[in-house]
Amino acid sequence: MSFYLSTQIVFHIKLIIKFFSSAWTILSRSFAEYSIVGWDNLPRTLLLYYTNFVSSPEGYFQTLLCNSNEFKNKTINHDLHYITWDVPPKQHPRSLGLKDYRKMVLSNRPFARKFKKNDQVLNKIDRELLKRNRRQFSKGGWCLKDEDKCEDLQSENYGVLRPGTGSRRLRTLLTKLVYAHQNQNKRQCR
Repeated sequence: MSFYLSTQIVFHIKLIIKFFSSAWTILSRSFAEYSIVGWDNLPRTLLLYYTNFVSSPEGYFQTLLCNSNEFKNKTINHDLHYITWDVPPKQHPRSLGLKDYRKMVLSNRPFARKFKKNDQVLNKIDRELLKRNRRQFSKGGWCLKDEDKCEDLQSENYGVLRPGTGSRRLRTLLTKLVYAHQNQNKRQCR
């Protein structure tokens, strides 16, 4: 697209298609580097555009990704959150409660939102999923087999991360998403 401001000056503007989705994203290292260095000037151009935009987190990275020839076919359109909406949808998601717990766990999604402060479902998540007691941190992999080792911060296994049931659920979800992406010929940026 060209705009002729005078007979002497011609500005060429590349047509950019805007994309919007969840503000919750996971970026690959190579895409993060591209968004900072931006060898084709697109990241800076979009940054200037989105500077005064109402919901820039819901559009900047998505638009940059989907307008980049290098990255647009490497997207998996899934924000990894378990979210429920009212019908018809309101501006914000519905607050999750105990009645949502089973579906939330079975979804294999590692994140969920939104919760009311001090809701009982948060205690159930702490107790059953995180194996965490009230007002304590979740125990690391060094505590799973021997509770006594948790008291010994000098343990040779301190800091060891061992996968638990949550990591297996996450692996199931990510494997399913990657497999579906590899076997689909449709583009995520549309």
